[in-house]
Amino acid sequence: MPDFFFEDQARSKGYKLVAGVDEAGRGPWCGPVVAGAAILDPQNIPQELLEGLDDSKKLKPAKRELLFEVLLNHAITGVGQASAEEIDEMNILAATMLAMKRAVEDLGTKIDYALIDGNKAPNLSCPAEAVVKGDGRSLSIAAASIVAKVTRDRIMTGLAEEYPQYGWETNSGYGTKVHQEALRKHGVTPHHRRSYKPIAYILSLK
Repeated sequence: MPDFFFEDQARSKGYKLVAGVDEAGRGPWCGPVVAGAAILDPQNIPQELLEGLDDSKKLKPAKRELLFEVLLNHAITGVGQASAEEIDEMNILAATMLAMKRAVEDLGTKIDYALIDGNKAPNLSCPAEAVVKGDGRSLSIAAASIVAKVTRDRIMTGLAEEYPQYGWETNSGYGTKVHQEALRKHGVTPHHRRSYKPIAYILSLK
């Protein structure tokens, strides 16, 4: 379970305001990649968050939604995204780094240190530390992962109203059977990532 080990380590070095940062949506075939950032106050954190926060992928949707609402009231949160068009222009890794930077900027307060999920950190205006599998190790990164995941799922549900055939409200844009069949029948939408091989292949058949 995640804890405050990495946050405490950063604070012991003199960094006061520490944020966790994570992303959602690198693998899907469509939609934006979304990053979340979160600052937790260890002295004022509800038991519900201490016991419930974890890698968002391990939590059921209803639990993520519940924790997301608690985070909005008990944490400073930020969201950043990079569009499908930006992903195609610069590649998914660079777009993810851009989304993370935007999420940190969206916090609305200057942080001293950032804990980034993964093995690479974006170029920020403060020191940053990449933590592999950080969403299961750091409470701040776990919080950020929930912010990113819930926000992206809501975006994809909204896009599904515009394009109901693709099942995005349930598959979040991943290449499920329903999504693949819809692509064959209805083609590629403006929200698809044209640089991704399955989409590029469909476009090449035209």
